[in-house]
Amino acid sequence: MNKYAIIVAGGKGQRMGGDIPKQFIPIHGRPVLMRTLDVFHTYDESVKLIVVLPAVQQEYWNELCDEYGFRVPHRLAIGGDTRFQSVANGLALVPDNEPEAVVAVHDGVRPFVSHEVVAACYEGAFKLQAVIPVTEVVETLRRLETEQTDGSSETVDRTCFRLVQTPQTFRAEVLKTAYRQEYSPFFTDDASVVEAMGFRVSLVAGNRENIKLTTPFDLKIAEVLLSDCR
Repeated sequence: MNKYAIIVAGGKGQRMGGDIPKQFIPIHGRPVLMRTLDVFHTYDESVKLIVVLPAVQQEYWNELCDEYGFRVPHRLAIGGDTRFQSVANGLALVPDNEPEAVVAVHDGVRPFVSHEVVAACYEGAFKLQAVIPVTEVVETLRRLETEQTDGSSETVDRTCFRLVQTPQTFRAEVLKTAYRQEYSPFFTDDASVVEAMGFRVSLVAGNRENIKLTTPFDLKIAEVLLSDCR
């Protein structure tokens, strides 16, 4: 199996409330994006890493790599106007006609995915073509009654739902086929792109710590998680 990982890191950090894009914010003295790349590199040094960044951020990223002495091998792709285009640009760096290639697509601001989940995603995709990591819903869910104007809602069976994480992982030929179709606003993640082409997506167990760092509160959680690792 030839493993690739497309790390999508095009955030602007608007919900963080600061000037630094969220993927570059340091947690415990190291930028988030570097910690994310470290996970894949320490899992398996043979994973070919592709980092998708907006063109205007790439010089700054290279400066950070020099500043922190970051030497994990990776290639850069230019981010697009949509996540769909960003993934497509990263996917263009994965060779065609590589029968045993498996591609993981991961959020650059999810630095706490476990090695066990990464391994399960690669192995699952190699066997089943397309897998995504998920966790159970532990809180009560209510569905809004959209046709009502009084704010009516009802409880739904949470056992029928799962929370989706990344890395969403696919046989390379499956993902490349899916990303040749036209973009749709209904594509909320890579699984939805693949399903639109008729491929079946299977589920594997994720890890609860694999949170997406989006808000200042998430950074506080990240600091605690890193403190527990010491």
